Amino acid sequence: MNVLKTFTILLFCLLSGVAMAQDGAYQAERSSFAKSISVYPNPATEYIEINLDQLDANKVKLSLYNIIGNEMSAETEVIEDHKIRVRVKEFAAGYYLIALRDDETKFKGTYKFLKR
Repeated sequence: MNVLKTFTILLFCLLSGVAMAQDGAYQAERSSFAKSISVYPNPATEYIEINLDQLDANKVKLSLYNIIGNEMSAETEVIEDHKIRVRVKEFAAGYYLIALRDDETKFKGTYKFLKR
């Protein structure tokens, strides 16, 4: 699958509020994970915190993208068992996407935030 097609699907899922799911058997469970995850403050100025509630922060893989799909590097730290902090202070103002993946639970989700 080419990058543009993948990004288009990712953006559609984000804008429609659908957690990305591939296996029908896990869709309901992943949906409950997606509803328990919060990104705040939104809009952000220096940091965002991702509250994972039901997922282990040490096992979640986080990727950060700008709105046109370029992967961004960011300083991240696990601050509690279910919470990750991401430094966004140096980012330009605009919208960003956070892709979360947990291989153990097979959860995949994408979240949007605004950097001011």
